Amino acid sequence: MKNFILTIIVLWTISCAPDKAAIDAAPFPILPIDSVDAGKAMTLIQTHCYTCHSPSAPEKKDRIAPPLVAVKAHYLQQDSTRDAFIAAISSFLQHPSSENAVMKGAITRFGLMPAQQYPPQSIALMAAFIYDYQIEEPSWFAAHWQDMNGAVWTQKGKTLPLADQAISDDKLALSYAIKKKRELGKNLMEKIQKQGAEKALQFCNLHALSLTDSIGKLHKTSIRRVSDKPRSPKNQANQEELKVIEKFKANLTNEAEAEGQLSYGNDSVYYYYPIVTNTMCLQCHGSTDQIAKKTMAGIHHLYPADKAIGYKENEVRGIWSIKYKKLK
Repeated sequence: MKNFILTIIVLWTISCAPDKAAIDAAPFPILPIDSVDAGKAMTLIQTHCYTCHSPSAPEKKDRIAPPLVAVKAHYLQQDSTRDAFIAAISSFLQHPSSENAVMKGAITRFGLMPAQQYPPQSIALMAAFIYDYQIEEPSWFAAHWQDMNGAVWTQKGKTLPLADQAISDDKLALSYAIKKKRELGKNLMEKIQKQGAEKALQFCNLHALSLTDSIGKLHKTSIRRVSDKPRSPKNQANQEELKVIEKFKANLTNEAEAEGQLSYGNDSVYYYYPIVTNTMCLQCHGSTDQIAKKTMAGIHHLYPADKAIGYKENEVRGIWSIKYKKLK
């Protein structure tokens, strides 16, 4: 199974170091090297980061953020010790700001990343993995780094154990969800960055279902994006999916890490993964005060039966519902 890589938002040119006082005060655990669960960390990175920071994105165009390895490289320049690196990444991920940025050029090019409301333990685990392990990098990155910095780039770190790369039902299903999330998320982020939320809404109306269907057909898998408060009636969750959504809401309320739910029936595998809101989502799914008037008018025009507004950050907006035949 291919590694679908994720991202922590990064910044592409060198700038000032992060606010050390803020880093020292940040409530993030520094995990000992021997306590890092590499498989879990890689899954978190694939799920949370690679939608924007994909290592497969080209160098010159169609990127919405720097690749994750660029974040690693620039933060290592500022904070070469393990503890300082983990603290700096963790602090920026939860509290991104221009003042706290290590790579200000990326903010100029891509905009400031939204704050990520993940459990502190998950943030620390991802940051520790990035420092301790080699992560996938684009084919063009080494040459780019040398051109920009006049130095040869050689990534240090351990390689992911083979046991953590083995294919299982939950990993296979999650890879389908990640692929769909990455494709849709990349397009929506690009529309918002270049044309605004109104154009992102139009893209979603025209292409979201077809993107889901195309990826499902490619893998001979049923992939649905459903909600208890759908924008379109076509995305209404069924009774079983509604129960799953309520479970995810309870877990998120208890500040647990969002994890998929796996079940079996006859010869099929069923997998559900939560869709959680961040600040970007609220441009189309927030309160009426947060949604621009033109965007709201577009919602009423394109989705007269819309229920998908009134959300806040870090709430379950729906789930990925995936069904496929059992592995033999």
